[in-house]
Amino acid sequence: MEALVLTGTKKLEVENIEQPEVKPNEVLIHTAFAGICGTDHALYAGLPGSADAVPPIVLGHENSGVVAEIGSDVTNVAVGDRVTIDPNIYCGQCKYCRTARPELCENLSAVGVTRNGGFEEYFTAPASVVYQIPDNVSLKSAAVVEPISCAVHGIQLLKVTPYQKALVIGDGFMGELFVQILQAYGIHQVDLAGIVPEKLAMNKEKFGVKNTYNTKDGDKIPEGTYDVVVEAVGLPQTQEAAIEASARGAQVLMFGVGGPDAKFQMNTYEVFQKQLTIQGSFINPNAFEDSLALLSSGKLDVESLMSHELDYQTVDDFVNGKLGVVSKAVVKVGGEEA
Repeated sequence: MEALVLTGTKKLEVENIEQPEVKPNEVLIHTAFAGICGTDHALYAGLPGSADAVPPIVLGHENSGVVAEIGSDVTNVAVGDRVTIDPNIYCGQCKYCRTARPELCENLSAVGVTRNGGFEEYFTAPASVVYQIPDNVSLKSAAVVEPISCAVHGIQLLKVTPYQKALVIGDGFMGELFVQILQAYGIHQVDLAGIVPEKLAMNKEKFGVKNTYNTKDGDKIPEGTYDVVVEAVGLPQTQEAAIEASARGAQVLMFGVGGPDAKFQMNTYEVFQKQLTIQGSFINPNAFEDSLALLSSGKLDVESLMSHELDYQTVDDFVNGKLGVVSKAVVKVGGEEA
């Protein structure tokens, strides 16, 4: 079968490889769509993701597809089911797994990171991480349940309530997802700061954002204003801006992935005086059911955020920045007919 293989740092090659065999507790999935995210950029560049990827490896941890075969011990899905995959596989034995914090698992493995993922025609996953897709959700939309679930996990770490005013810093795909998800969780006003005028305008017109701030054009984010601030960029200057935008008693979700050695400054007295909660968020434990429910309810429109549909040959152009501004790219493997 055909696969896009990461053969080394910044090296992607289309190869013919053997179709994987199914173990008793596994599911073989005919890939429909596979999303590409910042983690894939990092792995391509030789940086760590949720875990280290050791070439040769087939990336693709945001996936949807159709069950082609099931192992002898599998009971939760059947051949022909439309499914999506939570890529993260926890050991269940370390202290973090045994204290209800599996996202911090000391032995984390992941589909598309430590084992072959969705940039191939067929891949396998443990049945425990395979979820059926509601009938009214397309396979293309289902390919991004994983990033949705990461955002949902972040919000589940906060205390959100309708009276709050929220600010999302970052108009990339994750920032745009947070806009819709915060609204779905009941927050009455969500504002957005970013650098792409077209994205800011769309989120205001289509998704109900009240105020937008184009920081590239010099717009100033008001200080001391927001009860919830989601930082979805990962740069020191945006992390500092998130602290400055927070009101008294605010919660600041540091969601954007910074560089391994990056640091930002903050006024420690301000943290004390405002009684701030500064919360990190890592991957997506126990968030797939809520994410699928949000998609099925119609409260999330993800396909409007997808700007590029790629094939194997154009993935390299994307990760090398040759495609210009990309909101969200997905690789069409088998498509809706998988």
